[in-house]
Amino acid sequence: MAVDSRRAFVNLVRVFRFASRSLKYPVTRSKIPFSRTETLKTYLKLPLTVLLPVMAAAGVTSPELQKIIDECEELYEKKDFLTMYDLLIPHKESNDANILWRLARAATEKGKLVDKEEKKSLTYEAWDYITKALELDDKNFACHKWYGILLDKTAEYEGTQKRISNAFKVKEHFMKALELNPKDATTMYCLGYWCFLFADMPWYQRKIASVIFATPPTSTYEEALGYFKQAEETDPGFYNMNNKMLGLTYLRLKDKELAKTYFLKAINYPAKSEDDKQAVKEAADHLKSL
Repeated sequence: MAVDSRRAFVNLVRVFRFASRSLKYPVTRSKIPFSRTETLKTYLKLPLTVLLPVMAAAGVTSPELQKIIDECEELYEKKDFLTMYDLLIPHKESNDANILWRLARAATEKGKLVDKEEKKSLTYEAWDYITKALELDDKNFACHKWYGILLDKTAEYEGTQKRISNAFKVKEHFMKALELNPKDATTMYCLGYWCFLFADMPWYQRKIASVIFATPPTSTYEEALGYFKQAEETDPGFYNMNNKMLGLTYLRLKDKELAKTYFLKAINYPAKSEDDKQAVKEAADHLKSL
């Protein structure tokens, strides 16, 4: 409770200062009281027409939206992505970055459960949400992570050249996400996957990359492996695709024993999502080649 109280107090001060500085509300920074009680009193005097947009701009989520976020995370843990999307879609016009990046995630996950045309539509819908979310809060690691993911996913529909031309920007957002939250295993996986793609790039794609960039993006299987291992150490069992990619990376590095270990781990993973099931299938296919 003490931590929540301190966080609430800090948020109140942030909102108050933002209103004073950015919206020229007639209270100067020097007049901000040091007492929590006095800060709360002053905060509550702000008109709602000032307070609500300021809360969004300052990255403060309202109690009502926080309840939705909590429910959303419960649904995400259960892999109930359709219900999660339905929960969030009424808030698509929100100015809360924490709602919007989750809506981008929900649209992306829903896309894995529908036909190809609807998936494409949902991918671009998700792109709109995450673009707005990042504009609202560029200090939010999840906004950067999902911006990177969706920048790459939209480029998949626009051809190899577009995907390669976006490569540095995609990695830049993943690196920023990791800087903002060094403990996020999914970001580590994303970076590992980025590295693997460029380490594994066929010769004709390298030709395209060399035309687009003076110094095209490159990586190694060792670098990819480092991120995949770091992700697994940070949050063991967080994502079955990470098990499969560990196996595949070890296979590329000609370590068949460790490749087999991780492919078996992927196959025995309790699959709940479409990604989990895909990892099981692909791991089984690779295992047959050993």
